[in-house]
Amino acid sequence: MPAPLSIEMRKKIILHKQNGEKESDIAKWMLINKSTVTKIWRQYREEATLENKLHKRGRKPAFCDKKLEQIKAQIKAQPDITLEELVEVFDLKISISALSRKLTKANLTFKKRCCFVKNSFVPTYNGCEASGSDISHTLT
Repeated sequence: MPAPLSIEMRKKIILHKQNGEKESDIAKWMLINKSTVTKIWRQYREEATLENKLHKRGRKPAFCDKKLEQIKAQIKAQPDITLEELVEVFDLKISISALSRKLTKANLTFKKRCCFVKNSFVPTYNGCEASGSDISHTLT
C-alpha cells in the first residue's frame, strides 16, 4: 500500500482544483492517479479537512472495556462462576475459548481447585509396609 500524500501535496491539489483545473491535468502534473485527486477533492468538499483518513483494520473487539470491568466485578462477587455462566449472564456473542483468552489477557485465570480434601488414609508407600520391608518377603 503506498504512503499517503503529504499535507502540502493535498493543499496543492485543492488549490489547483479551486482554480478550475481538471483532475486529469492535476494528476499528470503531480504524477499521481486521477482517482487520488478525486478522493482528496471530495474529502475536502464534504469534510472540509485535508487530514489523512484513519482506517480501522482487523476484527472488531468482542466487547468493550466497560463490559470487561463488569465481568471482572462479577467474577470478584462470584469467584466460582464458570465461563459458560458468564456468557449467559452478559449475553456475550463470543465462544468460550475466546472469552477464556480475553480473560487470560486481563490476568484473570479460571484454575479451579478440587472440591474434596485429599484422602490421608490411602497408603503412599507402593506396596511396602510402613516399616520399609517388602510384602513379598513376608509371604514366603
